[in-house]
Amino acid sequence: MQGKNSELRCTDRRRVVLGFWMAAVLTLAAGCRQDMHNQPKFVPQRGTAFFPDKRSVRPQVAHTVARGQLDNSSFFATGSLNGKEADLMPFPVTMQVLQRGQERFNIYCSPCHSRVGNGAGMIVQRGYKPAANLQDEHRLAQPLGHYFAVMSHGFGAMPDYSEQLTPSDRWAVAAYIRALQLSQSARQSNVPAGTQIQNLKDVAQQAGYPESFAQPWPLPSSTAVWAQPPDASQGTPGMAPPGEVPPAVLNNLPAAPSASGSAATPSGTK
Repeated sequence: MQGKNSELRCTDRRRVVLGFWMAAVLTLAAGCRQDMHNQPKFVPQRGTAFFPDKRSVRPQVAHTVARGQLDNSSFFATGSLNGKEADLMPFPVTMQVLQRGQERFNIYCSPCHSRVGNGAGMIVQRGYKPAANLQDEHRLAQPLGHYFAVMSHGFGAMPDYSEQLTPSDRWAVAAYIRALQLSQSARQSNVPAGTQIQNLKDVAQQAGYPESFAQPWPLPSSTAVWAQPPDASQGTPGMAPPGEVPPAVLNNLPAAPSASGSAATPSGTK
């Protein structure tokens, strides 16, 4: 009996050892799988039948820049040459460029600078800090690169518009600003020889409009909004429209100037 028991114990030990080694072999085999080594992938500079153009390396997505490849030092990106703002454009100025610049200017710039760039936009008329007059001598002498830099980084009370305007759009706006300046200060001597010059009044009459069509259009007083001082006793916030200001405050407001230059009485006053 003792001999049989010894044989059984030896057999059990062999089974345990064999099971251990089988588990070890299975573990090592699982760790040596070739899935990562033999994974499907494209080798650089090799062709493939997967894409119609047979190229394994895909072309860069349009209008994108790879990380580390953005050139922030070029004239197109800074508006400066050799550290100085330059008075030139990085690409030809076509009518399409000017139209794009006009559209962007009217959307983002005119609320403060006005449609003609004189700094008297609607927001300024309602109490915001005065904007730069793009028609004065100081701004007329500034280079195009300066306008690009101001739109890119902001200046004074003006925030930057780098998120709203792409670099191409900023240049288009700069070109339109220059065209706007030329249009507001143009002289007959600036017109090329042989070009027919017509008075705006004559053009209006030829188109069937009255002569007054070429004059400034006065706005009705009901559309005007004036900056009002806050009144804590009445609970009136500053710059509230006249229609929302209590009569006690309206009666003490000065008359607002009308488009014709004469005083206009705010709506709701006596």
